[in-house]
Amino acid sequence: MELIHLGGGNYVNASRLVAVVSPDSLPVRRLVQDAKNAGRVIDVSGSKKTRSVLITDSEHIICCAVETAALQEQIQAEETP
Repeated sequence: MELIHLGGGNYVNASRLVAVVSPDSLPVRRLVQDAKNAGRVIDVSGSKKTRSVLITDSEHIICCAVETAALQEQIQAEETP
């Protein structure tokens, strides 16, 4: 199991991720709001600005304060043998 560090002692299973996106676009903001209404949002930003939104295969949305590029580097490092 490959874990991706999200900051603040929080990790997510890399194999469960579908997408890592920036929270700046309107469609992503709508997606997060709809997930909040359905109770599927996990906010691990620690009261900091949300810089990445992670979408899982279980349709949960994870909001974190780590930059999208930094998460991409972690994911690529895990995939490289």
